[in-house]
Amino acid sequence: MRVFLIRHGRTAWNARGLFQGTKDIPLDKTGLFQAEAMAKKAAQIPFDAVWSSPLLRALETARVLAGKKGLKVRVHGGLREIEHGEWEGLDAKTVAGRWPGLLGLWHERPDEVVMPGGESLEDVRARALEAMEVVFGEGRESVAVVSHDAVIKVLLCAWLGLSLGAFWRFDIGNGSITGVEKTEAGFRLFLLGDLSWSNTPYERERQTSL
Repeated sequence: MRVFLIRHGRTAWNARGLFQGTKDIPLDKTGLFQAEAMAKKAAQIPFDAVWSSPLLRALETARVLAGKKGLKVRVHGGLREIEHGEWEGLDAKTVAGRWPGLLGLWHERPDEVVMPGGESLEDVRARALEAMEVVFGEGRESVAVVSHDAVIKVLLCAWLGLSLGAFWRFDIGNGSITGVEKTEAGFRLFLLGDLSWSNTPYERERQTSL
């Protein structure tokens, strides 16, 4: 079975460097373009189903993708973004000022951080894996899952046998496609953060609100 993990397109909060978490922010014009361009590229992949986070930015991306295939979008709450709690709506500079040292720890040892009023990576891992068991349980051969930066990273850590401390080793851009194959022997990563639909596939827009 092949799973294509797709990060939603860009939002205005991504562009402004604000922590989004569970705030329901829609795609901006660039994000809508990214969703359309990604979906055209991904149309060649024989998806059997499209799953999505319930958050609008993921749903908008998933609907464009599913529309190319004549599929309906399936939704699971476990695929939603990490809850940033009191950080949501703030930029990195503000977070660093209000919680001295915590943002630095988040970027150095993310597995040790529980955001104020929010979630830990372990919380995200548990619910994301539960959601994927539902997806796997349908027995499809090829599935697209539209989700978020943190969710995709914790799934990769879990499936590849890495600790959650390895979270920052992956660069998952907006609209990127990551492919994982589930076999009897385990999981195999065959595509990581693909942006070949972009005019500048080898460039990454740096985001500080992750």
